[in-house]
Amino acid sequence: MDIVKVSDALDQRKSCRSFLSKKISKRIIKKIIEGAINSPSGGNLQPWKVYILSGDPLKKLISNVNKELIKYPKGYTTEYKIYPDNLPDLYMKRRYKCGEDLYSLLQIKREDKENRRKQFKKNFNFFGAPVGIFVFINRCMGYPQWSDLGMFVQSILLLAKENNLDTCAQESWAAFHKLVQQKVNAPKEYMLFCGIATGYMDKSNVINKLKTERAKIEEVAEFFGFEN
Repeated sequence: MDIVKVSDALDQRKSCRSFLSKKISKRIIKKIIEGAINSPSGGNLQPWKVYILSGDPLKKLISNVNKELIKYPKGYTTEYKIYPDNLPDLYMKRRYKCGEDLYSLLQIKREDKENRRKQFKKNFNFFGAPVGIFVFINRCMGYPQWSDLGMFVQSILLLAKENNLDTCAQESWAAFHKLVQQKVNAPKEYMLFCGIATGYMDKSNVINKLKTERAKIEEVAEFFGFEN
């Protein structure tokens, strides 16, 4: 179904964790990135840089990462903290529930460490997606520019949905930043933020039934000065 409204794309977008092998043309991916370049950034700095892999280059990277996973099951030390230390209970509960809902859907129990590891490793083959997008930010940037980067990533996700593609934004790729940086020959002044698996959803896989819960508006918004 074609997406004609931003609200449709927001409502229908979710993290896809199993893709079909169906190829995607460079034309479509280029159209998505060109659209995302219109994302706002303070002072128009546009602090991002992206590298898009498909075909043999993507397969080779995935092969190299799988070899590294034998030595580093959790990856290298990331260059930034994905989650802050001492995460408050509210956010810890949300994070925990997201993981438990996923494994419950797959019928993988908490004590089944081996199958949980196998599922985690699927991050590093982009869940079978035919396209992997790597998003970098210049190392000199601060918190405001990181928020700009988030808007850029969000634009990619929504524009992909507009083009009938599904995605999964993966900070997990930051754990193999050295390998990715070397593969795409990214300048040293750029830091890997995330990967984005991109392709056509495998609707037959039960894992794609998961759509994480969102807080109610009363939990996140307060209104002042309105009459009704």
